[in-house]
Amino acid sequence: MDDRIHFIEHKGKRVLVLDFSHATASQMQLLLAYVRIIVGKESPNSVLILANYEGAEVDHEVAMKIKEVLALDRPFVKKAAWVGADRIPHAFMENFHTFSQREIVTFKTREEALDWLVGE
Repeated sequence: MDDRIHFIEHKGKRVLVLDFSHATASQMQLLLAYVRIIVGKESPNSVLILANYEGAEVDHEVAMKIKEVLALDRPFVKKAAWVGADRIPHAFMENFHTFSQREIVTFKTREEALDWLVGE
């Protein structure tokens, strides 16, 4: 799991990378459970998250798990940026935003997302 879920440093700031790229629905379930554990160990309002959904399989069950994790992680997350989310159905994205009461900001590239995350 550590090869997919790990911290990096970008411009002097710590960013949690969630590499969901090309994960199957069953892998997504396991990865999302692991994310919940990792984020829950951090200080409130401190985590910067870069999530890569490129080619990930997001079915209804995965979408439900994403909603759950987004809501439970809310107290710990300062900012989150997603890349590769263009293939996630719009209805799911709207549901994530509404349910989690968090802004979900999407970017075309990893570099754009990282720069936004560490910007003030």
